[in-house]
Amino acid sequence: MKCPSCSNMENKVIDSRLNKEGDIIRRRRECLNCHERFTTYERLERTLPMVIKRDGRREEFDRQKIVNGIKIACQKRPISIEKIEDLVDRVEQYFQDLGDKEVSAVAIGEKVVRELYNLDDVAYVRFASVYRSFKDVNEFMVELKEVLKNKQEPKDPGPNRLS
Repeated sequence: MKCPSCSNMENKVIDSRLNKEGDIIRRRRECLNCHERFTTYERLERTLPMVIKRDGRREEFDRQKIVNGIKIACQKRPISIEKIEDLVDRVEQYFQDLGDKEVSAVAIGEKVVRELYNLDDVAYVRFASVYRSFKDVNEFMVELKEVLKNKQEPKDPGPNRLS
């Protein structure tokens, strides 16, 4: 690891700590040349599938795009950034566990919709309205009526509602 002060590559680890979730290691280091102390973080690099867009293009899986879309849907809602991060962690883990080399953007959107359905009704409807590109108010109202009807039932939009 290169020292941020003098760019020397020689340093020693003074302290290592695991975060609460156990997926990041924080290391305090000291440069052997200038004795400057600095912190580094190690995170497991996940192998995620390529995303096949609706037009056939392929892109790398981009966690931040999902986070940004969910943040927009959750604006002015009582949903913490931690809950959003947890939701995206579940989505990411789901597709990593599948082991596929490629996954459609539609499948990612469907998974996000399911997760939002269980998190917050308003955020779910907001995200679904953009993701599903409702053509008119009637399509939007059908979705709202489904949410209201299912409010008393366990929250799971089921596979048929995502087509």
